[in-house]
Amino acid sequence: MSATNGTKFNYAMLLLTGIPGQEHVYLWISIPFCLMYAVAILGNSVILFIIKTDTSLHEPMYIFLSMLALTDIGLSIATIPTILGIFLFNSREISLDACFAQLYFIHTLSFIESAVLLMMAFDRFVAIRDPLRYASILTLPRIAMMGLVFVLRGVALIFPLPFLLKRFQYCRANVLSHSYCLHQEVMKLACSDITVNSIYGLFTIVSTIGLDLLFIFLSYVMILKTVLSIASHAERLRALNTCVSHLCAVLVFYASLISLALIHRFGNRSTHILQILLGYVYMMVPPLINPIVYSVKSKHLRAKIIRAFVK
Repeated sequence: MSATNGTKFNYAMLLLTGIPGQEHVYLWISIPFCLMYAVAILGNSVILFIIKTDTSLHEPMYIFLSMLALTDIGLSIATIPTILGIFLFNSREISLDACFAQLYFIHTLSFIESAVLLMMAFDRFVAIRDPLRYASILTLPRIAMMGLVFVLRGVALIFPLPFLLKRFQYCRANVLSHSYCLHQEVMKLACSDITVNSIYGLFTIVSTIGLDLLFIFLSYVMILKTVLSIASHAERLRALNTCVSHLCAVLVFYASLISLALIHRFGNRSTHILQILLGYVYMMVPPLINPIVYSVKSKHLRAKIIRAFVK
């Protein structure tokens, strides 16, 4: 810690938080956390491997699924060092630069995952609304272009955040509420005016997560309208069944993300433990649940995975 201007301090290190009051059982807590990370990374890696090696899965739906799996692996890797560092080694310190780098990757990958869920909603919309033109609309070059645009969107929008944070002096308590760094929390430790950061952070959330969620909602309104126009009850159920996996992924990701964002911005009266638990749900549950749900619900993918392991 170094003094600046006589009365202000600029912390060289920030302190991350595990689960307060449970330090004596951190080693036991680390066991399910390690298992969750292992299942998440292994499950998503298996999906990537199966889709890459099996040419029959080189279809838009599975290409989008591979994008989702890759993003989930990235999110897991971005948070593993600090979360397991706390529970395995009681290592709470993180430098400012490392914190800025971590929050950059977390927010960028979160925006990319939101975009992938939007593309998957568009995929389901085209498959149900206009199945005869499905292959001609979602061509590989078009999918690649969509993916590139959304990756660049996430990278460009989050790029200013570390620099906006780096210009601050930090003189408040240097303890964070989570086992990893988030922009909306780090900026509150600054002893300077954070209006620009707050407005820009809100703008990025609304222009990405907000718009993605709106378009996903509109996609499902159109899907439901199309399904209701189908005469056969069995065909309706079959069409809706293709959306179940995606709906599960959307609900898990957006419910945890929006809840955490609202608590950080408006939930000053919420309990600290609620923020911590929501933080773990947001970071760890979607990468864990997505490969399980898609493997169970997709008969084609499940058969390929079983066949690969049986061999």
